[in-house]
Amino acid sequence: MFLDCSGALHHNPPRHAYGAAVADIDGDGLLEILVAGHGGPNLVLKWEPRNGAGGIGRLVDIADPVLADADSQALAVAAADVDGDGREEIYVINCDKFAHRGAQTDRLFAWFGDRWLDLFCLPENARAANQAAARSVGCIDRLGRGRYGFVVTNRQAPLSLYELIRGGRVVDVADDCGLDLDGDGRAVLPGPLVSDRMDLFILNEHGRNHFYRNFGDGGFEEIGQVTGLGDAPSTGRGVCVVEAGMPGRFDIVCGNWGGAHRLFVQKPGGGFVDRAPAELARPSRVRTVLAADFDNDGFQEVFFNNFGEPNRLFGWRHDSWALIDVGDAAEPHGHGTGAVVADIDGDGRVELLVTHGESGAQPLSLYRAPPNDNAWLRVMPLTPAGAPARGAVVSLTAGGRTQSRLICAGSGYLCQMEPVAHFGLGTLTSAERVEVRWPDGRLAIIERPPLGRLISVPHPPT
Repeated sequence: MFLDCSGALHHNPPRHAYGAAVADIDGDGLLEILVAGHGGPNLVLKWEPRNGAGGIGRLVDIADPVLADADSQALAVAAADVDGDGREEIYVINCDKFAHRGAQTDRLFAWFGDRWLDLFCLPENARAANQAAARSVGCIDRLGRGRYGFVVTNRQAPLSLYELIRGGRVVDVADDCGLDLDGDGRAVLPGPLVSDRMDLFILNEHGRNHFYRNFGDGGFEEIGQVTGLGDAPSTGRGVCVVEAGMPGRFDIVCGNWGGAHRLFVQKPGGGFVDRAPAELARPSRVRTVLAADFDNDGFQEVFFNNFGEPNRLFGWRHDSWALIDVGDAAEPHGHGTGAVVADIDGDGRVELLVTHGESGAQPLSLYRAPPNDNAWLRVMPLTPAGAPARGAVVSLTAGGRTQSRLICAGSGYLCQMEPVAHFGLGTLTSAERVEVRWPDGRLAIIERPPLGRLISVPHPPT
């Protein structure tokens, strides 16, 4: 499937890198990739086109000194608009990976006029700053107002949910809204999984998983055991959603470190049941799990980023997930720590960036599928303020078939994917309609959308 395109990464020495997130970091309307550096600077990778014969472009680091945070111990990163100004803030988990409490606090970067500022450095927020040994971060719009909070999983401690209130104060509201269970969280999956609002699935290690249903008023109820997602004891790492069974309902792929992986399929009457085929369930030292249609054939692939053993790729074949050739992205000796997908060069094909680190410094890797003539369409829903509407659901009907995508709010494991619904269409030449449903339940429909482009969909007027 994959071809190695790592030569497009400008200045790519071995490094200790962990999570990554895809967002418009510099505010120019294009997506960049922020890579968390552990014991070294964070990177902001931007696509730089090259003109002229043979020019194919490259990814260059444009991180300013504040975001680079040269002394960081960054593990995970996510982006979301927490203040409702139309530009996403950036949360960086920043602690020693083995400590119960870190010597450094996490970062919450916000753009103020002409510079980035860490909100946790402000005197009024110093006490709120997370110093626990956190593991993953995602975002959730629990009230459906287009303003997000950052959900942080902590090692052997309760969750945190950081929101911004008047006066620029950051507060942890997890306890107040029912996110109050202790755990050892390794991945977060926010989205409308069983309700019409953003629910929250937490993949844990050393205990059962947690699943929080959103009541619709900003409060949550934990129903992991009732829904069949508890799965105790688990050794959770990566998680993602796929849609292959019931149209409009998402299934959940869970990667367990050294344990059997899961494919939790939604049942018609409610709840989930594990339907992982044997090859997908086969244990591996997994980190990130993600899904994307890399070859634009109209069906997603699922990528398992493993540590110290070959990565694996699964495709939807004959109504089941089957192991397929991963190509150059096998990386049998890779110290994989994270992976993200994004169409970073704007050509209608998503790229795969893999980060490495922990037990040994290694360069980043960049992969893409071979070129083909398959059709595609990309859709980016926006909040009322114009920021990416993470947690929205986009459905595309074409050729009598409907595909659905959840706009990623985090986290495959330490990572957050691009805030775009990417659809491959194979040999189709037209589509019937696009439907966008926001976290507040509002709906927009686009009839006969043009193919081969990125469509930004504004939030419907209130």
